[in-house]
Amino acid sequence: MKWGVISTAKIGTEKVIPAMQESDQLEILAIAGRDLGKTREVAENLRIPRAYGSYEELLADPSIEAIYNPLPNHLHVEWTIKALEAGKHVLCEKPIGLDTTDAKRLIEARDKSGKQVLEAFMVRHHPQWVEARKIIESGQIGELTTVQSIFTYFNADPNNVRNKKDIGGGGLLDIGCYCIVGPRYVTGKEPIRVVSLMDKDPKFGTDRLVSGMLDFGSGLQASFVCGTQSAAVQRVHILGTEGRIEILMPFNPIPETRHSFALPGRNSRALTTHAKSNSRSAITIPCKVSPRPRYSRAKVRSITRSKTALPTCRFWMPWRVQPKPVAGKWFLHAKASAIDANRLIKEQKSRGNPAFSLSCGCYRSPDENGIACL
Repeated sequence: MKWGVISTAKIGTEKVIPAMQESDQLEILAIAGRDLGKTREVAENLRIPRAYGSYEELLADPSIEAIYNPLPNHLHVEWTIKALEAGKHVLCEKPIGLDTTDAKRLIEARDKSGKQVLEAFMVRHHPQWVEARKIIESGQIGELTTVQSIFTYFNADPNNVRNKKDIGGGGLLDIGCYCIVGPRYVTGKEPIRVVSLMDKDPKFGTDRLVSGMLDFGSGLQASFVCGTQSAAVQRVHILGTEGRIEILMPFNPIPETRHSFALPGRNSRALTTHAKSNSRSAITIPCKVSPRPRYSRAKVRSITRSKTALPTCRFWMPWRVQPKPVAGKWFLHAKASAIDANRLIKEQKSRGNPAFSLSCGCYRSPDENGIACL
């Protein structure tokens, strides 16, 4: 399929376009921007054959079959509809619209054109989310009870598009949407009721902190917190009656690194999926329940592998049941592993992953199953 891109936005030029160009199922023929000089430079850097100085010119190109639309939020609906009217399929960045009126307009335009429109959410396609859904459907964590998500960062720049109310700024549309799509994807259901609480920035007028609860019926719930003026963190916990899944980097997984699931239980294990493929490997964490209630002994058979980078490496050991010599060996083992990990820290941070770290300790664990998270 022949593609065209409207806009030279960073999300497109730095993330999506390079990823699309790795596929043998499509070809990006053209890119359009408001500044023809800049657009030509981008096209040359990304090896895109054609550059247009307006979006209309690209839409008029008869060889283009589909459009990728990474324009600012308030322009998503307008230009997606124009692309549909020009006979093109559309992959539109999230959020695909700002309200239900936008959604209804898009549905009407899609049905009229006979073309397809897809909102660009990685959640529905990334291997770690696909694996999480498979685990849930297999019954490994029992009956699903709740999904908890958190996604925050700090950005108080008045010139940033995320802090401009009139063009669709705010945390809910920027990152809160992930916390809503994620539970919908893994449960395979739609909420029947939603309750939320919102705090707005007094200067920008945009939402800077939002919490919400989604009722999927039959006791199944999801809750989330998203914010644009809080310390950066992202995490998803999926709870069942017999176990849980923890996705450590759910929304911004670093390419070419592994991302872990923690499935606690008497035979806890961490499944890792590679960001660039569906391959996975398992690290076994054997657990023995201690005679003392609430405490246990856990040993990690394999801590790190050669040239393996994880978003965060954490080693948990319940200190009250560990003799000092064992604890000492644990620290030496972790230190030796850190030597390999440290070589990767600079590389990960240069890729924009400042959260990469290695920590170890020997301390009280409230989980009687002795969870070890890698």
